Amino acid sequence: MSFSSLFESGASARNKSHFATLVALAQVSGMQEEEEVVLKRFKSVLDISDSNYTEILKNPNAYPVAPPNSAEERIQWLHDLFKIVFADHRMDENEYKLLKKYATAIGYNEEDAAYLVERSIEIFNGHLNLDDYRYLLNKNR
Repeated sequence: MSFSSLFESGASARNKSHFATLVALAQVSGMQEEEEVVLKRFKSVLDISDSNYTEILKNPNAYPVAPPNSAEERIQWLHDLFKIVFADHRMDENEYKLLKKYATAIGYNEEDAAYLVERSIEIFNGHLNLDDYRYLLNKNR
């Protein structure tokens, strides 16, 4: 660990962790071009440097999941995870298993994680924005 990394902000560490999670999801079934395009957008949004981008692509599992601090951030992260999975307009079994694992890792209990993943799959087949996604996740609950 470098001296400068000792002073890395919590937000920066969480952004790297979140980005590494997105990369792992993209790579689990072989990264497609569409997923790479979405990852590059997230690189910018999450303020990931070029060197960190390359490092994370090589080994996303080197970055443990650092769960978000708020319920709002958890929903945002879950939304991001589904955006990367559905970038190529399909979900395979490995992605499904990893989504359930990450949903619990970011702070949902197993029952809520299972519900949110199943509901999100239904929702994401319609390519919804975050506000619609949030509304539909909480509808009828």
